[in-house]
Amino acid sequence: MISVIVPTYNEEANITACLQSLCNQTISRDEYEIIVVDGNSNDRTYELAQVYADEVMTQTSKKVGGARNDGVLRACGDIVATTDADCIIPPEWLEIIKNDFESHDIVQLYGTVYPIEEGLKHKISLMSANTFSRIGYYTRALYYTLGCNTAFDKEAFLRAGMYQCIDAGDDVEIALRMRKIGRVMLDDRMKVGFSMRRFQQFGMIKSVYEWLYIVASGGEASGYSYSKRNYK
Repeated sequence: MISVIVPTYNEEANITACLQSLCNQTISRDEYEIIVVDGNSNDRTYELAQVYADEVMTQTSKKVGGARNDGVLRACGDIVATTDADCIIPPEWLEIIKNDFESHDIVQLYGTVYPIEEGLKHKISLMSANTFSRIGYYTRALYYTLGCNTAFDKEAFLRAGMYQCIDAGDDVEIALRMRKIGRVMLDDRMKVGFSMRRFQQFGMIKSVYEWLYIVASGGEASGYSYSKRNYK
């Protein structure tokens, strides 16, 4: 079984579309479970998630890495996949994950992203991000294992120590520890629709700068914490 973990916080505008896409996969629904980990939302996120998810639980650990960890500890699957509540998941996503873990000796798998919103600027931005990810992978300099589009062997993830509970970079940092246990693989066919709303609201350059600043600061930088913002 594959367990899909979706962290949420005040995502009533997006959670239904995300979970509907997860329920519309090419593998049988009994081959995977959906676990939503809600960070004490004060809107209808929890209620809406209950319509589609196998389990909706309240987050007990800190930050988005902690939310994913909470979900993993409740997961029944040997393989765990994670995505974000504002993403749209293509129908073949879980089938690709399933086949890759069956065909390759890997402990972690990740893919690329494409913009949900229309616009040439968004396409160019994510094409650049995907190119950066490929360069990092093939040079072995960086594994850009974004939490919106990654999957891992649950046992190996627990052995690695799970996600750090930090403001940013936890999803990239975990790959460094997973790499010490086994192979981390990029599959370009594994794609998710990525929301550009934070870049639309705060600007691409500023958002990337803040992310880099937080990662360079060891993942902790309260002045730039995304978790304290409300996105439209």
